[in-house]
Amino acid sequence: MEDRIFLASPHMSGLEMPYVQEAFDTNWIAPLGANVDGFERELAEIAGISHAAALTSGTSAIHLALKALGVEKEDVVFCSSLTFSASANPIIYQNATPVFIDSEPDSWNMSPKALEKAFEHYKPKAVIVVHLYGQSAQMDEIMEICEKNNVPIIEDAAESLGSTYKGKMTGSIGNFGVFSFNGNKIITTSGGGMLVSNDEEAIKKVRFWATQSRDSARHYQHSELGYNYRMSNVVAGIGRGQLRVLMDRVEKKREIYQSYNKAFKNIEEIEMMPNCNYGESNNWLSCITLKESSIIKPLDIILALENENIESRPVWKPMHLQPFFKEYNFFNHNDSGISISEDIFNRGLCLPSDTKMTNSQITRVINTITTLFR
Repeated sequence: MEDRIFLASPHMSGLEMPYVQEAFDTNWIAPLGANVDGFERELAEIAGISHAAALTSGTSAIHLALKALGVEKEDVVFCSSLTFSASANPIIYQNATPVFIDSEPDSWNMSPKALEKAFEHYKPKAVIVVHLYGQSAQMDEIMEICEKNNVPIIEDAAESLGSTYKGKMTGSIGNFGVFSFNGNKIITTSGGGMLVSNDEEAIKKVRFWATQSRDSARHYQHSELGYNYRMSNVVAGIGRGQLRVLMDRVEKKREIYQSYNKAFKNIEEIEMMPNCNYGESNNWLSCITLKESSIIKPLDIILALENENIESRPVWKPMHLQPFFKEYNFFNHNDSGISISEDIFNRGLCLPSDTKMTNSQITRVINTITTLFR
């Protein structure tokens, strides 16, 4: 059996160790410290935004963004349906009601058309827009709709660090941006996340909540509900080293996407996930869909790759199809019939996009897939 090829796994550069060693040498292991401050400052600079709070996960960042926007019981929050459940779960943490918005076919992200439909029925407290698999959503149209209705936007950029929309980094366009540093992301701290915003007071408040809402008193005093959400100084050190190779990782991801794109160009049944011309995707995961007429189905490819010790995955199952969220409303991009997000789920597949892949490993993936279509 040949070596395992992963979908996306941690890729250390060696530049992380000096920051981690400094944390050990100074015995600054617990939350807060020079690495946390530095990671926040350096990521904010890369993202082109003023302020950042380093947290334990992207999920906690979405949670505190909702809290900062005053989302509470009986409020409604619009959320992209085609996403991982972490985009939607924090809405429930705040005892609010999620309403799911379909994708549009050009980017696979939130459909402005479906968003307009939802605004005809609800006045949400916030809108969570996901930049799926590194591809930016149609932010101008979405921003215009939300600004017209005076509703703030949270950008779930967990998968899109390093991607741009019309020259601006994703995560820097809405009221809040969220990044994730989970082990499978384009850079990793093993776990962790970041909330960014140009609203300095909101970020200060988030840092307060994230450190158990400890009041400024000699004794332990808490006047508000707090959370243990602050990133540790060791983890932040890993992040600082990873930031130094971010664009190298983005370049490799794009090379992988282009390798697949070139290899599958003459296979009529395969279509790559679109790369929209209004920005540059980081191509976090290279995804394909199979035409409905294809005899080969996504599961056939998954099993063929699995047989060669190669990892692949279906695309995210939309939230409006998930058992936990089935009671909540959903707005379809189409006027009738199957939704865009469900169609992508039915026909879609995420291919290995690990930045440690060699050219021979990429060829191995390609050959396994193309053999099915001969």
